[in-house]
Parts: sequence; C-alpha cells; structure tokens
Amino acid sequence: MTDSRRPHSSVIVDGLSQTPSRSMLRAVGFGDEDFKKPQIGVVSMWSMVTPCNMHLNELASSAEAGANAAGAKAIVFNTITISDGISMGTPGMRYSLVSREVICDSIETVVAGQGFDGVVTIGGCDKNMPACVMAMLRLDRPSVFVYGGTIKPGIERRDIVSVFEAVGQRAAGTIDESQLIAVEKTAIPGPGSCGGMYTANTMASAIEALGLSLPNSSAQEAVSNDKRIDSERAGAAVMNLIELGLKPSDIVSRKSFENAITMVIALGGSTNAVLHLIAMAQCANIEIGLNDFTEIGKRVPVLADVKPSGQYLMSELIAIGGIQPLMKMLLDRGLLHGDVLTVTGHTLAENLADVQPYPAGQDIIRAFDNPVKKDSHLRILYGNLAPEGAVAKISGKEGLTFTGTAVCFNSEEEALAAILEGRVNKGSVIVIRYEGPKGGPGMREMLSPTSAIMGAGLGKDVALITDGRFSGGSHGFVIGHVTPEAAVGGPIGLVEDGDTITIDAESNALIVDLDDATLAARRANWRMEKELPTRGVLAKYARQVKSASLGAVTDED
Repeated sequence: MTDSRRPHSSVIVDGLSQTPSRSMLRAVGFGDEDFKKPQIGVVSMWSMVTPCNMHLNELASSAEAGANAAGAKAIVFNTITISDGISMGTPGMRYSLVSREVICDSIETVVAGQGFDGVVTIGGCDKNMPACVMAMLRLDRPSVFVYGGTIKPGIERRDIVSVFEAVGQRAAGTIDESQLIAVEKTAIPGPGSCGGMYTANTMASAIEALGLSLPNSSAQEAVSNDKRIDSERAGAAVMNLIELGLKPSDIVSRKSFENAITMVIALGGSTNAVLHLIAMAQCANIEIGLNDFTEIGKRVPVLADVKPSGQYLMSELIAIGGIQPLMKMLLDRGLLHGDVLTVTGHTLAENLADVQPYPAGQDIIRAFDNPVKKDSHLRILYGNLAPEGAVAKISGKEGLTFTGTAVCFNSEEEALAAILEGRVNKGSVIVIRYEGPKGGPGMREMLSPTSAIMGAGLGKDVALITDGRFSGGSHGFVIGHVTPEAAVGGPIGLVEDGDTITIDAESNALIVDLDDATLAARRANWRMEKELPTRGVLAKYARQVKSASLGAVTDED
C-alpha cells in the first residue's frame, strides 16, 4: 500500500515520532498490518433520542465491515442529533438548525484531527443529513453518504404528520380523546425517518442526485436487508474512491446541484431543501441561490403524488422501484445532466443505463403529460414583504393566490394557541415573526401551527407566512424563509393586524398593501421586540448566522 492512498493517516501513524499514536491505536483494535492501510472514518448519527437514528450503529457496523473487507481500516465514531419531531413546537426546536452546524463542525473536527483518509457518513434525520454532506465537501476526502432509510408506515398508513394533524382535529372536535391516543400509539412503528416526502426523504433523494450516495440509497426502508447491504457497499465504495483518487470536489459541480434541485422539484420535496442545498453548495464553493430554484422550476414538473400534499408514502414509492426510474425518466427527457461523476466512479447516465421503468398501472409517479403540477411547487416570492425572497411550497390544490387580513404573532406558541382556541378565522393571513435564524434564534419549523390549521379544516381558507421554516410535513398555503427577518428590521416585523397581504404563486409575489411612506414611518418606530440569549450556543449562532436566503450558514467569509 502506497502512501498516496493514505495521505492523512500516514502523518498520524508512520515513523519513529508517531510511536505513541500507534500505541494508543493498538488499544482500540489496531494490529501491525492495520497501520499500513488507509483509515476510513465511519461517522454514525446513532442516538436513542429519536426513531430516525436509533438503528444507525447497526448500519455503521455494516459500513465498517465493508471498508475492512475492501482493504481499509475503518474506525466508527458518533456525533449528536436533535429530533425535530420531538422538539417541534417547543423552545427546544431552536436547536434543530443549529445542530446542522454543530454536526458538520464535529465531523470535520474528528476526521481532520484523526487523519482519516476517507469517510462514510450515515445520517437519518433532517439536519444531520445536510450536515454530513457539508462536512464531506469541506474536508474533500474520498467519502460516501448513507441514508438511514425511511420508517415503515403505521397502522392505517399513519405517520408523524398524522399525529400533528390529529391534534388540530381534536381541538376542532372532529375526533375524541380515544381516537387521538390511538393515532399517537400507532403512527411510529419503529426505526426510520418520517415516512412521506418530508425533509429526510427529500434530502436523501437530493444527495443521491448530487452523486454523493450509492444508487438507490435514498429509497430503502430503515429496517431492511437492502439498507444493510447499501451500508456495507458504501464502506467498500470509499476504498474504491481512494484507489481512484476521487474526492467530492471531483464529483460535485454546478451541474450536479442542478440535478439535486431537479429531483427535489419532481418529487414535490421539502422547502428545507432550498436552505440546505444553498448551504451545501457554499461548502463546495459553488454559487447556488434562490433564483436557481425558480429557473429550474420553470421546466421541471412535479411528478410524484406523495405526502404531505399527495397520497403516497416513501415505502410505497420504494415498492415500485424508488427514485431510480424517475431519474431515468428525467434523464431521457433532458432534465438531468448525465455526464456528472458519482461516488460509483461512473457517471449518472452510466449508473442509470440499465434501470427499468416503473411497473404499468402505478400512479405514484405520474407521466410527463399528466403531472401533479406542470411546474415547480417551490415558489421563490419577492415583494415589499420579502425584498430578499421567501420560499413557498404550493402544490396548486390550495389555489395559486391568496389575499387576506394579517393576524400577527411574535412567536410560534402565540400563533398555535390562537389556532387551537378557534381565534383564527377564514380569510386570515397568520404572520409569525421573530422566528428567523437570528430572531429565534434557530429558525424553528412551524409544523405544529400548519398541522393545526389542516386539522381544523382551514387549509384552503387560511395562509401563514413566517421568517421561520416549515417541516417537510407542512402543507397548505404556507410561506417561510421571509427575508430580511423581523429581528434585523425586515418588513415582516412592520406588519400590523388588519393589513391586507397578497400571496401570488403565479407572479411569485408577497405583498402587503402599504405604500413606501407608511412602511418607512413604521420602520422609524420599530424596536426589536424579543430579548435574545446572551450566552451559550444560541447566542453564538445568532451572532454568526447569515440570512436564510444565503442558507443560514455560520461560516465566516
């Protein structure tokens, strides 16, 4: 084995001066021959704080075995995770997006500090997945991402969003307490990420399209032999990348990010993908911005009839072949770049060459002449309420325009209480501010209020705008990522109860019916209405974080 295959580990373990390093590594299982092998770090987001990640150490063991069998020496380590579903609607949710930065930093720290030559990253929940890729791109060492896999459906095809919407149904009186408890007890049957095309499954599909995971890694159930084999193959694939000398910078490009955006749109994926793909691109020094989602969205239709806006769960898409046949459809249509490299060492087109079409009669993935929506559901809105942009997920079933009267809240909790108590009426535009990256701090997701709206039967009659985010499970007339955020004096902080707000997903506009002079007068009297933390990780995050329109990253320029 030549040193060119282990440029980093050789610094740690070779030579007289590194005798103490070898001595310590012997205690964790190294033998004489292991010091001559490339070292591959296998980072697992295993944690018992969430079902999304509770099985990942088993997958890490499979990846370790695959790497070792291919001639490497694998070392498993862990990092943190935060459960969005558990912390949703509470102050703890402020730490969710913050955790993306903490996880990315910790992976970089361990891999660089320990001198690993390659990396397998294994993620299973919303923020740790983009964090894995951000670290891979920063480190630029041969690496492969493994998705932990989707959860199996609960009884009656329930999932986590079923529970959130049941809360709204109970508040509206359409179900009783026993029915609510029945949903609570049966929606989450075991390990795996939330079951619709929510953020985890969206990001897994985007990362596969980006070329950084093995074919079909995004479309396997968490508890399956396929996922175990995928993990084992990932360990071997990193060793192959070391042999070929291929790093993430050889794989990702503007074209591959365009492929990722295309997949997110075709699948009807989460608004969080906008935030995360922009952040990931920055780690690769590639310019991707909000307008790229608009331009690609003009030519790419929504083809997947999947939850939350559609009918089907990820497990049902897996049963008909996953996303590979959809990728082949898009490639054949000229909507994907087939010449980009992937972690297989082959191009995307080569990976898809033998993929068979979906079975006849399935209606989960629509044909191009019968799309769910003829263009993107992700709408980037601008106007005097969002001069730097906002992100909407509008499938069309809610309508394409909404004009209503502002009802303003300075926190998610205030808004949720009003919805559950029946104090929000038809024709309202709920405005939730001071929940942005700085103002939260942490840019909480608004799954609780959006689900309460749907559960109360107001999905077509009420809109919601916020400088916070939405869970991939949110649906309805919802607009997030409004920038500039209220905490930095953005116009969303100047809106008052009774103002008329128009949301137009055809002209991509977000407008409050106020003239410039009125807005200027309100701005002159504006004062920050929320006290921010002064110590700890949230304070540090609030000081460093950039606008949501820039991916809410904390890297210094």
